Amino acid sequence: MGSAAQLAAAVLMMAGYPALMLAALVPSVPAFAAAAAVTYLADHYLHRKGSYLINRLSKVRAGLSIRFLIRQLLLVLLLARLSLADNLIYYGAIACFIAFYGLQAPHGALVQLIRNRRRMPVATRNVDLKSRIRIPDAPPRGLLHRSAEKMLHLDLFAVAGILLASQVKSALVGFVGIGITVALGTLYVLALVPYVRGRKIPPNAERVLAAVDDWLGEYKPETVLYFSGSKDSAYQVNMWLDTMENLDSKPLIILRERAILNNLAPTTVPVVCVPGGVHLMNLDLSTVRVALYAANVGKNIHMLRVPTIKHVFIGHGDSDKLASVNPYSKVYDEVWTAGRAGRDRYAIADVGVRDDDIVEVGRPQLAPIQTWQGVPDSRIPTVLYAPTWEGWDGNPGNTSVVLAGENIVQQLVQADPPVRVLYKPHPFTGNVSKEAGAAHRRIVALVQKAAAERAIDTRFVADTAVQADAKAELARIEARLAQLSGSGGERRDEAEATRDGLVDVARHEEVARLRAEWNDAYWRSFPAWEHRVITGADPRLYDCFNVSDAMVSDISSVVSDFIASGKPYAVTDSAEVGVEEFKRNNTAVRAAVILSNSAAELGELLGAVRDRAADPLAEDRKELKQYLLGPDEPTSLVQFNTAVADLALKAETRNVGQESRVAAALADAEVDAEADAELANAVPGQRASAAGDTDGVGAG
Repeated sequence: MGSAAQLAAAVLMMAGYPALMLAALVPSVPAFAAAAAVTYLADHYLHRKGSYLINRLSKVRAGLSIRFLIRQLLLVLLLARLSLADNLIYYGAIACFIAFYGLQAPHGALVQLIRNRRRMPVATRNVDLKSRIRIPDAPPRGLLHRSAEKMLHLDLFAVAGILLASQVKSALVGFVGIGITVALGTLYVLALVPYVRGRKIPPNAERVLAAVDDWLGEYKPETVLYFSGSKDSAYQVNMWLDTMENLDSKPLIILRERAILNNLAPTTVPVVCVPGGVHLMNLDLSTVRVALYAANVGKNIHMLRVPTIKHVFIGHGDSDKLASVNPYSKVYDEVWTAGRAGRDRYAIADVGVRDDDIVEVGRPQLAPIQTWQGVPDSRIPTVLYAPTWEGWDGNPGNTSVVLAGENIVQQLVQADPPVRVLYKPHPFTGNVSKEAGAAHRRIVALVQKAAAERAIDTRFVADTAVQADAKAELARIEARLAQLSGSGGERRDEAEATRDGLVDVARHEEVARLRAEWNDAYWRSFPAWEHRVITGADPRLYDCFNVSDAMVSDISSVVSDFIASGKPYAVTDSAEVGVEEFKRNNTAVRAAVILSNSAAELGELLGAVRDRAADPLAEDRKELKQYLLGPDEPTSLVQFNTAVADLALKAETRNVGQESRVAAALADAEVDAEADAELANAVPGQRASAAGDTDGVGAG
């Protein structure tokens, strides 16, 4: 249902219709007017908020048009109960509503036609189509945005006029309202007509595809990141955007769903969204030599069929999950893993992926994670508690929040010597389990209470001048970011976004710089000893990694990523399977302090943080990091670029060899054809001799 306000609006709207019927039967014009006002306002509010209820009502035959029709029929009932059935206003109301609904069909048809014609066969970002084809401006947003709701709400003038006419016993005011409703409805329909004809229509599919091919021929992409999936999986392609921007070869991103394009993070890399398989297969990708795949999905076949390209599965994470060793991976020329662990997973799984086809390239996404240099003497250690959420299956081993979270935080905030606690829960925590939600709230309260107590502890002194400067800087940065984000044309339709989708590189770089400055100012805006609950997108998880000296978490990709820092970490065995079994089942915890639900083992973690010389797992973490993520040198980005270049060379070698074989075959065919022609033109004796037979002609 959404917020409490949305729930209240939904209740009022649903209760408003029985109230309308009662007011019509009584009859009472003021009561009907009041109930009608409630239904209008509640309906409008829920539409504006995009409430879940609005979408569900249409599934039970109580959609938008039906709700308006019921209100209008009840108004006619009110007129009849007021003994106005012989009055002109009664017939005027009926005629008005019939005419008004007669306008709905052309209005809906025009809106749908405009939307269909402005839906591009290929939508793009950072691709210059504006100089190649003419894409007209979209209709004003007011014409198409929530158009059905706007059209139906035009009956408000007629309803208000008819109610007023029935109250003052004068038909004139009613007909004025009726005239306004019908006139506005007609004007709305007429305003849409120009956008379905002439120069206001975008080019047809053939011209758009030809323009994209023309751009491809000029740009000559060499490496493609190919992705297909639901809108919720956009993170799987977003995690590769920085890597694509830093490729040595010319990058291109090909998406298959518009929902992914709409959820794609800002990037300077050219993006082509091709929903149609036939359109994709007809694109000119002759210069592409390497295609990278972040997910195993059925639509990959539309790209895998291209023999001139070498195909690579890069995935969207490196973990012990079964998805990391999917048998589908056999279709690719190579499979790239972060480190040796990925190679071993395929060997153990025995799903048909040859060891020769596996390349270790590290994880370029982890480049922002800084390597631990120890805790400076100038501050106390910081421990990050970053548990995962409870998941959909109710497995008690999914999250430590329910059984261990309070014990972990309680021991950390009471630690002596003291440490600073950062609590960054998974955003889905409490979505499924009420127990997890309640435990999360208790942990938040615990951290906040400890922070308040530390703030009045004389051992901890804040530098208020530094904090004030940082807060002022935060305000400045946030204002500039809001200004930059507000100038991106988010309300453009697909055709306009394709036409005007060239990224402003300077703006893109400024946003990246400002986000880095924001992160620095954020951590300076409060004391380095202050406990903190961190929710929302910023600061990001990797930023929390970099200001922390250790982490407590659960089995998830968070642990795998934190290993890149080389810092001590602990993982909670919430299902209590036992230390040895836990380590045997989860590669990423083999260098971790394993916590029981009592968190009694936290002292081992804190000891390793306070004294690096007393850290028994330091060498284990170093070995595990290399095993999971590969060596630090060369950097992962260098390894990735090298792998791309090597595979591109293999593709080029294959293609040159294929061209040579085709050329040789053609040459052989030409020689054979010439020989056949000579034989056909030879005299009989020569033909017999050439053929090697003796039929008696010329024999002696």
